[in-house]
Amino acid sequence: MLGSAAPAFCLFVLALGVVVRAVVDHGPGDGLERVTPAGDSLPALLAVAAVAAVLANLIDNLPAVLALLPVASAGGAGPVPAVLIGVNIGPNPTYAGSPATLLRRRILHGDGGGADLVTLRDFTRLGLLTTVPALAASVAALWAAPRLLGP
Repeated sequence: MLGSAAPAFCLFVLALGVVVRAVVDHGPGDGLERVTPAGDSLPALLAVAAVAAVLANLIDNLPAVLALLPVASAGGAGPVPAVLIGVNIGPNPTYAGSPATLLRRRILHGDGGGADLVTLRDFTRLGLLTTVPALAASVAALWAAPRLLGP
């Protein structure tokens, strides 16, 4: 089932990238620059990851990374992995935050695998309880690694 959907999904991702790039170039790019701090201090990296996580939950993690990487890369090397952490860990509280979650639910539902066993409320609650500490711990490790291990 997934094999037949792969070409359509790849086309969707490509089209999504083109649309997001056009929208960012002609709209929210300036707003993202204002809310995305530069630098590699722990508070700055936490803020970058938080912005990435919120954006991933609002518009999906693929367009979020496409929108944020140009902004983050201007802030130095530290914010780029913080964006990647944010868009990969951050979408866990919502079904729509990640194509992987949507695909998994579709496959489980199509195969009768019990996709409805977890309610949206339980999924979101568990996602929030685990995502926030995982995001904070990951960014703290990102910040601490070069300080503890050297460049």
